Amino acid sequence: MPDSSPEKIVIIGSGPAGLTAAIYTGRANLKPLVIEGNQPGGQLTITTEVENFPGFPEGITGPDLMDVIKAQAERFGAVIISEEATKVDFSVRLFRIETGEREIKAHAVIIATGATARWLEIESVKRLRGKGISACATCDGFFFKNQEIAVVGGGDTAVEEACYLTRHANKVYLIHRRNQLRASKIMQQRVSSNPKIEIIWDSLISEALGDKSLTGVRLKNVKNNQLFDLPVTGLFMGIGHHPNTEIFRGQIEMDESGYIITDCNMRTSVEGVFACGDVQDKRYRQAVTAAGTGCMAALEVEKHLEEYQFS
Repeated sequence: MPDSSPEKIVIIGSGPAGLTAAIYTGRANLKPLVIEGNQPGGQLTITTEVENFPGFPEGITGPDLMDVIKAQAERFGAVIISEEATKVDFSVRLFRIETGEREIKAHAVIIATGATARWLEIESVKRLRGKGISACATCDGFFFKNQEIAVVGGGDTAVEEACYLTRHANKVYLIHRRNQLRASKIMQQRVSSNPKIEIIWDSLISEALGDKSLTGVRLKNVKNNQLFDLPVTGLFMGIGHHPNTEIFRGQIEMDESGYIITDCNMRTSVEGVFACGDVQDKRYRQAVTAAGTGCMAALEVEKHLEEYQFS
């Protein structure tokens, strides 16, 4: 693939949104080029069981699901490269996308770079990352067998992490700054019915304790400002995600949180550039909704290229 040869469509990202877009554009004979990024397969590759993706009544692991979607995209002619987009220029046509190895030119672009987990901005938490503090229960939960650990957050992410971790830990504390969870009702029911989970309400983490590894967390009650220590050997982040949009700043319109703004047709503020999945969806953030918007973006790209006679 010489640098000077323009692509009809470049898809940046390889999660459910990006690979679904690749399937549809591939079937349209647009020969999509997919830039995988630094997390091939997206967030589902760090998820053990996916029970709510249509077509898998017995469930499927996240990595297995992404493997079959990738194979399907390749079947229809998608070319997938193991590189990361480091810079883009949407001010010119052809669009420019740089990776560490080449510059790629494209008539149209679909952004599907997804989102990543948020971390508490506390120095002691940063210091103990990987030493008892993690943002991925399915990656690291195994290392906390028969221990007492904690999850911080109150939404679906935190509740899912807490429920999963009960497979390994003896006790899981769910630390939430409010007196009511934000998680969906079904997830709240799972927490309340799980004897291994205890919720600590109205509390914030003020400090992570320990020198070489985590020995506990210091909590602050937001109602009375009292501090108290909770002895745990593991702490997991469940406080949401931020969109992977840094390289697009100044190139495309975003909201105050950095999510790319699209219309109902996945079109961005730049004609010929589309976005789909968690990079523009801060409400649902599900694999199936990401795949759906990937389909929408692909169909709109096909129309766009036909209109401008690039196909």
